[in-house]
Amino acid sequence: MNEALWDVDAMAAAMHARPLGDLPAAISGISIDTRTLEAGDAFFAIQGDRFDGHDFLTAATKAGAALHVVSEQKLPALGRVQSPLLIVDDVLKAMSRLAEAARARSKATIVAVTGSVGKTTTKEALRHGLAAEGKVHASAASFNNHWGVPLSLARLPRDARFAIFEIGMNHPGEIRPLVKLVRPHLAIITLIAPAHLGHFRDLDEIAEAKAEIFEGLVSDGTAILNADDPQCGPLATMARKAGVTEIRTFGESAGADFRLLSFAPTGEHSVMEANMGGETVRVELTSRGRHMAQNVLAVLGAASLAHADLHRVAGALKDWRAVKGRGGRDLLPMPAGGHVELIDESYNANPASMRAALDVLSASRPGEGGRRIAVLGDMLELGDKAPGLHAGLVEPIEAAGVDLVFLAGDEMKALDDVLESRVRREWHENAGELLESLLKTMRTGDVVMVKASKSIGFSPLVDKLLALYPPKAAETDAPETSSGDAMSPAEPPADDTDPAGAA
Repeated sequence: MNEALWDVDAMAAAMHARPLGDLPAAISGISIDTRTLEAGDAFFAIQGDRFDGHDFLTAATKAGAALHVVSEQKLPALGRVQSPLLIVDDVLKAMSRLAEAARARSKATIVAVTGSVGKTTTKEALRHGLAAEGKVHASAASFNNHWGVPLSLARLPRDARFAIFEIGMNHPGEIRPLVKLVRPHLAIITLIAPAHLGHFRDLDEIAEAKAEIFEGLVSDGTAILNADDPQCGPLATMARKAGVTEIRTFGESAGADFRLLSFAPTGEHSVMEANMGGETVRVELTSRGRHMAQNVLAVLGAASLAHADLHRVAGALKDWRAVKGRGGRDLLPMPAGGHVELIDESYNANPASMRAALDVLSASRPGEGGRRIAVLGDMLELGDKAPGLHAGLVEPIEAAGVDLVFLAGDEMKALDDVLESRVRREWHENAGELLESLLKTMRTGDVVMVKASKSIGFSPLVDKLLALYPPKAAETDAPETSSGDAMSPAEPPADDTDPAGAA
């Protein structure tokens, strides 16, 4: 078994669990997914909307689970389970109690990240940068909802120096209980943007929901806000009303505490300089997108407040790459020679992230005879504002110098209508039909950027392109780090645009 994460007696006490069977002295990890469970893990049989973890106990045992955490009311139906059990009133509630115990024993500097866009990117950049300074624990993938946050917190090792948790929502009141579990020292709000407008009246209501993160800050905690966001002032006011006395800002605005001084694409990469409280820090990035500079400013600001060495953190970020579906690049070799550059932004989409992705496409440099091609799918959960927000993409598309636009989904019909006679475009009902046409159109030198809400199916579209044209060069951005975590059998993973997830 790997290094112990929890002493089982302490774990049982924290969860108010009743032991049954020959329990091990310790467990090395916590799993809710038998497909990624490692030997020595405790398997938590979470009851979800689509699956019940109690149906996977045999698979968990075969995968090497050291014990199972199960619900008392499910016990009569389980029959003879071979593995030792910790029996609780409710598995998810028990995991939350274990998360509380993990937070209570931790000496780490805790960072919580929320916002309409950039949460996972900022969290992963923090994970990478702070690793130069000490042991870092961070939530896996986009585990940012009512099961993802307690799971991530319960996995917090006792000896971590830093811990970073992503917290999402798609309705008011969802962040509050999660941040009160995490109790961060630093709370970052990346940006307030039109996302999940089907559940909110306007951006002001979204900001109010995101501001719930201030309610969980420790007494001397610090809020870190985007100075370039029009909601920065209202958010600062809400932070003060929540009792937060320390507020810092990042951005390009003159008054920002952590201020961007310059940003310059350099071939396939970029270089930025930032003023961090009077000290200039230079960072080399693997991304050409200017929006990444905003995320990195938040990272540097949090690192500074966590008393990390900024130059070491900046040096570590030189090797950091965007996670899968969030700006990763691949060079697809063409049969006739040369390549097509693929920019994978397929994980999520809202109006702000669409514009940022189009900026990345604009900064790209097609090869000889190549074109900028935007492959765009529906942005979901925008309510009655959806037609206008989709049609509003025409300006950034034109500004980006896009040569050809492929569209898929009912909502994208609004953009298709306004693009007529302005930019060459095609509309298709679904991603499958779009892919067939795209394959006939792509040619050497093209740069293809793919972006849509997750459930539109553009991530599988990207996978098919990679399978058809396996990349040869080492331009591919690193896969999303997940510490062996994947989809829960109990619930789908939290997602910035899927109704099941959180933004």
